[in-house]
Amino acid sequence: MFDVLSHRSALCGRWLLSRFLRVDLMLLAIVVTITTVGFIALFSAGYSFPWRIEDQVRNIVVAGVMMFVVASIPEKWFQKAALPLFVLGVVLLALTHVAGITVKGATRWLNVGVRIQPSEIMKLALPMMLAWYYYRRGESVAWWDHLVAAAIAVVPIAFILKQPDLGTSILVAIAGFAVIFFAGLNYKIILAGLIALLGSLPVIWTLLHDYQRERILTLIDPTTDPLGKGFHTLQALIAIGSGGFSGKGWMQGTQAHLDFIPERTSDFLFAVYGEEFGFVGNVLLLGLYTILIGRSFYIAANAPTRFSRLLAGAIGTMFFTYTFVNMGMVSGILPVVGVPLPFMSYGGTALLILGMSSGILLSISAESRD
Repeated sequence: MFDVLSHRSALCGRWLLSRFLRVDLMLLAIVVTITTVGFIALFSAGYSFPWRIEDQVRNIVVAGVMMFVVASIPEKWFQKAALPLFVLGVVLLALTHVAGITVKGATRWLNVGVRIQPSEIMKLALPMMLAWYYYRRGESVAWWDHLVAAAIAVVPIAFILKQPDLGTSILVAIAGFAVIFFAGLNYKIILAGLIALLGSLPVIWTLLHDYQRERILTLIDPTTDPLGKGFHTLQALIAIGSGGFSGKGWMQGTQAHLDFIPERTSDFLFAVYGEEFGFVGNVLLLGLYTILIGRSFYIAANAPTRFSRLLAGAIGTMFFTYTFVNMGMVSGILPVVGVPLPFMSYGGTALLILGMSSGILLSISAESRD
């Protein structure tokens, strides 16, 4: 009996080793590099929040372990998990509205022994569900399949908007739309949708919460309320501008260390990084994210099945959206929404989902080389 177990353990170990030798090492290296750079920046930003630094070490370890666990899972298991994970996510979102934790007027968290944010799960669960749906439909996708997919996506998005959480709802919607787009959505439908969206902007404006309207107005002219709604944007711009060409140096950022940058360990960490590492550091960071996003789409293009192609494409789109929206809001070209900088900002659930997403890409890359 012992010999049988020992033999099976050896076979399992050899299989795992051979699988990890086939994963996309460039993607893995970029994820590790960005996470390392992020922790260096967060260490400086969190000088007065030492517990956040300790928490982030734990978050990185957990996300890293989860990434390697997910990377070892065959793609067929992702297909089997898509529907149960989506249903679980919707149930947790519904429970959040009934028994959720309210912080600053938003009910986004649920206590299940530990505090979680169910909306984060949907960033991965929705694209998995839609990729599974299109995979089940095969190559004969009709126009009404896109309507069914859109109807599936509306359910979690509506729950998230009701919390309210505009930033996360946008990210989830884009991840879902990416799958629909890559599944063959006709450009005429996209054009018609854009026209309808533009025509409905006045209606959308009336449906926005007061704080959401204020964020948009602040984007247009943050100086109208420099000590209130425009404070975040103005201080972030001052920090990035004061970094100059080469930056002030690590741990030398005055805007961060004198407490002028709000949420500097999470949503506005890029402002701290820009001040300390300057234009050169920003260009290097943009280069890292460009490689990350490009490599994700490369894996998607070479994925072995329709399901994995759609899912990998959605993950690549998610990485791009995270990066663009966060850097855009910190730089003052987009409204301030709660979107972290991927693999850098402080956070538990968000980093865990990013780690799992990277693990899925690594798993798909390994199977594409079989």
